[in-house]
Amino acid sequence: MLNFKEIISVSLILFSVIDILGSVPIVIDLRKKLGHIQSGKATIVAGVIMIGFLFLGESILKLFGIDIGSFAIAGAIVMFLIGLEMVLGVTLFKHEETTASSASIMPIAFPLIAGAGTMTTLISLRAEYSQINIIVGVALNLVLVFIVLKTCGWLERKIGQAGFSILRKVFGIILLAISIKLFKNFF
Repeated sequence: MLNFKEIISVSLILFSVIDILGSVPIVIDLRKKLGHIQSGKATIVAGVIMIGFLFLGESILKLFGIDIGSFAIAGAIVMFLIGLEMVLGVTLFKHEETTASSASIMPIAFPLIAGAGTMTTLISLRAEYSQINIIVGVALNLVLVFIVLKTCGWLERKIGQAGFSILRKVFGIILLAISIKLFKNFF
């Protein structure tokens, strides 16, 4: 049964974890390299991953003998390294040659939008909230993700390169803090 309070809670939790605004500098960088990102495709793929993981996530992890804690720690390590890249302005991950079509999926749909943090959060939310409210929360976040992906060029013009450089470092520190919190929660 739809519960407005649960939907708002789920939406805010997912908004914080997905952090699409923090990913804007990365999306803009990919757009500069590739010329175009398929916002609709990235949003749909991320939605399929999120809903699929909501229903099948625990089973998939159990199939490989992975507990949620181990999955969260692995995600926290990747998030930590991405945060370091953002803060220090270095490249730790080798970026593979991508096309606009493949960049819409890797790295935008996965892992920026539907990454380990989002997947772990979805499994955790199942314990507290009804599935229909989680699905509505996911849908609301996907609408926001689509809008942000579509307006990245406009956001870049309004905020400017220096503004995004500052935002990238600030969100990098936030990402580092979230990754450390995730790591701490399992130790």
